[in-house]
Amino acid sequence: MKPHRILLLPGDGIGPEVTTQARRLLETLAARGEIAFEFEEGLIGGAAVDARGKPLPEETLVAARRADAVLMGAVGGPKWDGAPRAAHPERGLLAIRSGLELYANLRPVRCADALADASSLKPELIRGVDVLIVRELTGGIYFGEPRGIFEEDGERVGINTERYRESEIARICRNALELARLRRGQVVSVDKANVLESSQLWREVAKTVARDYPDVRLTHLYVDNAAMQLVRSPKSFDVMVTSNLFGDILSDIGAQLTGSIGLLPSASLNADGRGLYEPVHGSAPDIAGRGLANPLAAILSAAMMLRHSLGRSDLAERVERAVERALARGIRTADIARPGQDVVSTVRMGQAVAEALY
Repeated sequence: MKPHRILLLPGDGIGPEVTTQARRLLETLAARGEIAFEFEEGLIGGAAVDARGKPLPEETLVAARRADAVLMGAVGGPKWDGAPRAAHPERGLLAIRSGLELYANLRPVRCADALADASSLKPELIRGVDVLIVRELTGGIYFGEPRGIFEEDGERVGINTERYRESEIARICRNALELARLRRGQVVSVDKANVLESSQLWREVAKTVARDYPDVRLTHLYVDNAAMQLVRSPKSFDVMVTSNLFGDILSDIGAQLTGSIGLLPSASLNADGRGLYEPVHGSAPDIAGRGLANPLAAILSAAMMLRHSLGRSDLAERVERAVERALARGIRTADIARPGQDVVSTVRMGQAVAEALY
C-alpha cells in the first residue's frame, strides 16, 4: 500500500496539542492496515518566526507542494503582536494559501445531536443544522492592491482594496454548485451588491455560472441579511458561497452556532484537489499546554483530508461517526461541557474518538 505523504504544521498555542490527536487518530487507522501515511513536520506562524525569522520558511512551502495534503494546527498569539508586519504569524497562513493556490475554503457547520443544548441558540433551531460555507480564499480585500498605511494631507490613511476577476468568481461558484449537487441542491450566494461594485460583478457572474446547473437552486442575500438569517434560521441553508472577507465573518458565526468554535474543521483546496486542512479555531494561547483544548476540530479536519484529498470518503465517514459516538457517550472537553458534567483532557478526548472507531 503506497503511503500518503502528509505534512504536519502544528503551529502555535494549542496547535501542537490538537494536531497530535489528529495524527494519532490517522495512525490508528493505519495500524489497522486500512491506509498508510508518511508524516513530515514543518514550521509555520510564530514558531517559524522564532526559528527561521519568517512566518513561512521556503522549506515549508517546498514540503507542502511535495505533500499529498497538509494538516495544520493554528498560528499566532500575543507574543508576536509587536513584530514587524512581515513577521506576523498570520502572514504565514496567507502566504501558504497563496503559494499553494488554495482558492476554495470549505467550512462545514454541523451540530451533533448530543450537543444541541451547547449552543447559545434554542436546541430546536440547532438540532439538524448542516451548512457548508464555501469561501473564496485567494482574492478579495485580503490580497487586493493597493494596500497599506499612508500619509495624506498630514494624517495617516489606511487602504485596502476589494478586487475580484470574473474568473475567480466563476471558479468558486462552480465549486459551490458542484458541492450542492452532492447535498440538497441549494446555493445561497452572499454579497453586498447594493453598495459594492465588486459584489455587483460577483452577483452577475454567479447568475451566469448557475445556468450550467439547472438542477441547483441559486438565490442571493446581502451579507448583513445573511448573517441575521444564519442565526435566525440556520437550517434553511444548504451551501453558502461568498467572498474572502464575508466568508471569514460568516463562517465564524456558523462555528459559534454549534456552541464552540473548537468543534469545526475546514479544508482549503486548489484546482488539483490538494489541500490544507485546519481547525477553524485560533491558537488560544491562554490555554496552551494545559490539556484543555478541544481536538475535535483538528480530528474532523483530518476527516475532511481523507475525503477531499486522499479519496477515502469511507474512512472520513467512520471518523465523523466516531466523533458523534464519543459525544453521545458524554465525553466533553471544558468548552462544550454543561455545569456538573465531567471534563476530560485533550488527550482523553482524542483517545475516546479512537476507541469509537469501528
